Amino acid sequence: MSRPLLFLDVDGPLNPYAAQPERRPDGYTTLRVPRREPSLSRRPLRVWLNPAHGQALLRLGYELCWATTWMADANRWIAPVLGLPDLPFVDFGEALFRERPDGVHWKTAPLVEYAAGRPFAWVDDEQSGADAAYVAAHHPGPRLLHHVNPRIGLRDADFRSLADFARSPIVSRPAD
Repeated sequence: MSRPLLFLDVDGPLNPYAAQPERRPDGYTTLRVPRREPSLSRRPLRVWLNPAHGQALLRLGYELCWATTWMADANRWIAPVLGLPDLPFVDFGEALFRERPDGVHWKTAPLVEYAAGRPFAWVDDEQSGADAAYVAAHHPGPRLLHHVNPRIGLRDADFRSLADFARSPIVSRPAD
């Protein structure tokens, strides 16, 4: 039996970027990351991360996978602060930031394709009803689209919901 996938977005769930800019949340550390596009700003990108989230994520019983615009850079900048090993990531390729006329988020189809029928949870701050409908229509396995408020990031209740899904009978039953 394989573990379910946990698709992790960085900005929003792990980095509560929408929190008040002058007030770092308790338990978080500040990381300054050079911008990939220096022409946008000379100032490094401010990222708030809670180092305790790494161990909490590892205890959930999932196979972790980055589902973020950071893609491979998440292993360079985010994983070490959280104490995570290098993780696989979804390469969004041509889908990256490409708006869809049906309102489905540009990440949704690549995540469904990556999951290939495996149970998964997707933690993000940009999901909508259109994404839930798309996943329900195109993914035969169990799934959880878990929205996280980008002002507060992941909290204990979020970890409980993710753990409950991973341990639910429909997810944890042996494959036929």
